[in-house]
Amino acid sequence: MSPVPAPAPVPGTTAHPIPVERTRPYLRPAEDLPPVTDSPTALRAACQDLAAGHGPVAVDAERASGFRYGQDAYLIQLRREGTGTVLVDPLGAGDLHPLAKVLEEPEWILHAADQDLPCLAERGLAPRRLFDTELAARLLGREHVGLGAVVEETLGLRLAKDHAAADWSIRPLPESWLVYAALDVELLIPLRQALAQELDSQGKAAWAAQEFEYERTRPARSAKVDPWRKTPKAGRALRNRRSLAVLREMWTAREALAADLDITPSKVLPHRALVTAAIMRPTSRRKLMTLHDFSSRQARLHMETWWQALDRALALPEEELPPLRGPLAPGELTSPRSWARHHTDAARLLDPVRAAVRRRAEELRVPQELLLAPDTQRRLAWDLGEAVAAGEDVDVRAGAVKKRLAAMDARPWQVEQVGPTLARTLRRVV
Repeated sequence: MSPVPAPAPVPGTTAHPIPVERTRPYLRPAEDLPPVTDSPTALRAACQDLAAGHGPVAVDAERASGFRYGQDAYLIQLRREGTGTVLVDPLGAGDLHPLAKVLEEPEWILHAADQDLPCLAERGLAPRRLFDTELAARLLGREHVGLGAVVEETLGLRLAKDHAAADWSIRPLPESWLVYAALDVELLIPLRQALAQELDSQGKAAWAAQEFEYERTRPARSAKVDPWRKTPKAGRALRNRRSLAVLREMWTAREALAADLDITPSKVLPHRALVTAAIMRPTSRRKLMTLHDFSSRQARLHMETWWQALDRALALPEEELPPLRGPLAPGELTSPRSWARHHTDAARLLDPVRAAVRRRAEELRVPQELLLAPDTQRRLAWDLGEAVAAGEDVDVRAGAVKKRLAAMDARPWQVEQVGPTLARTLRRVV
């Protein structure tokens, strides 16, 4: 068996990534594949091993998106110096409280932490400190920020990425999947070290620390208002309130059935079937069954559910039909496309605000949406525009603009880096 290649002696950087021709395949874990921790006894032993290790802990989780309902973690990968890699099966390991205690103190290293922190929190696991290698790469101005690309350009090693969309809920997990999962944490510790060094050399270490803490402490996203309206292809196809009622009732029925079956909703009934039923509005079971999108075995298996939902929608009185336009969530702004007609001052300020953020982001070599979130850009233009429209005396000096940004949840580094630029721009246009 050939030895596992070592990371490049001099890490690649944003300005000088390791060339493709110098990268080498990294096909298996350095210490070979560890056994899966799939019992309470095995979990206790794994916790002892992790506690005896030192330094940060590399963390990743695998879900069954596209197969199961929800975003549960079906495999948790951990790696720590002095311990090696641990693969935890949450379905068999029992109560994860001992693991949570061990993971309380060390820093966690994740790639794209926003993807995994919610499902880990559902399992009772949460970090006190965080380093996100994807966020670090974005702050450094990397063009490619996926784990494979960042590892290649920084460490000169090429990971296999073959099973990202697999159904991780099946048991037993194939060995090739476990190898893929183990490799996802195999190189996070040296990658963190290299990226931290580059952040420090670019003067962005403090920015990164603020972004990591913001990501770690950010509250869970609130539930969407009328999520059924986001059904693919529904927005342009449905311009009738009765059709919208059909979509709502059938989407709600599908959601309840999917949760009960623990299957992702689109596998219970395709999105296009909901849209077709909403457009056609068949008036009997027989007519519903003649629709092509309801001809599959899975759709026919629950035909009574679909017909009852459709029948409810068809029987609704006019006053109970959903409006053509969905309601806004609390604090949500109307689409900027409508501002020119009804909020002219906000519309007039939005383009200069966006342009100022874009210019400053280019100077700093960070993505503009990371320098200042698009929602914050829109909110700033809206608030100032509405104040101007109301005849208020609007203060756009640097201190006042910074204060507005801070109140909109911008991090201190963002306020300092873009606040003066925005103030200079706004003084010309307000």
